[in-house]
Amino acid sequence: MIVIAGKVAVRHERRDEAVRAALAMAEATRKEAGCIAYQFSSDLADPDTIYIFEEWESGEDLARHFQTQHMRVFREQIAGLLAGPPAIKRYSIESVSAMT
Repeated sequence: MIVIAGKVAVRHERRDEAVRAALAMAEATRKEAGCIAYQFSSDLADPDTIYIFEEWESGEDLARHFQTQHMRVFREQIAGLLAGPPAIKRYSIESVSAMT
């Protein structure tokens, strides 16, 4: 499994646009083969910080995701809405178990 996790800072005055773009992106991405989870969330202390969390069955699924039309559109939309560079990491997960 591949996990993508990180955060981006959005420009305060353009936050609503960023949210709309993120919601559209999440809706389209969740329909992709290999997508286990795909979500954006706001920081409770700083609503202009948006967290990204994705789970993918494989690296190949993630690679296909980066080639989709909705990813191209999202990248174009979000470019002018960010307040700084994204801080996003890719993790290769060997095993997963529930916390008890």
